[in-house]
Amino acid sequence: MTLQPGDKAPAFTTTDQDGKAVSLKDYIGKKVALYFYPHDNTETCTIEACNIRDNYAALKQQDIVVLGVSTDDVKSHKKFEKKYSLPFTLLTDVDEKIVNAYGIWAEKKFMGRTFMGTLRTTFLINEKGKIDHIIEKVTSKTHTAQILEVWGL
Repeated sequence: MTLQPGDKAPAFTTTDQDGKAVSLKDYIGKKVALYFYPHDNTETCTIEACNIRDNYAALKQQDIVVLGVSTDDVKSHKKFEKKYSLPFTLLTDVDEKIVNAYGIWAEKKFMGRTFMGTLRTTFLINEKGKIDHIIEKVTSKTHTAQILEVWGL
C-alpha cells in the first residue's frame, strides 16, 4: 500500500512510553506530525528527537501534536524520553502493524547487511485525519523546520 497526500491516515491503537493506550482517532481536530524513526538511542534518531524537543514550542504554537513511532518497546521509549527530556509522545509498534499500515517497513542496507526496518518518514495529518504531506527525505538536524515549512507555517 502506498499512501498519498489526501488519503485517510491509517487508524491505530498502541501504547505510549508510559504504557497508556493511544489511538490516532484521539487527535481528530488537531494537526499531527506522526514521525517514524528506526530506534531509540541511536545517533540519527537522537539528533531528530532532540531537534523536535529543542523546537517543540514552535510546533505547539501552531497546535501541532507530535507523535514519534518506532518498533521499540515501552521500556526503551521511557528510557529515551527520560535521557533526553523529550516533551512529546513516543508510541510503540513492536508488532510492526503501524509501520506496515503506513507502508514504511521495508528492506534496508547498512554496512553490507540487508535487513527489514523502518524508513525514516513523517506524515503530516490534518484535523480531519487525512494526510496533508509526507516527508520522505527527513533531515534530522532540522526536522522541525521541515515540518513547519512543508505545512506552510
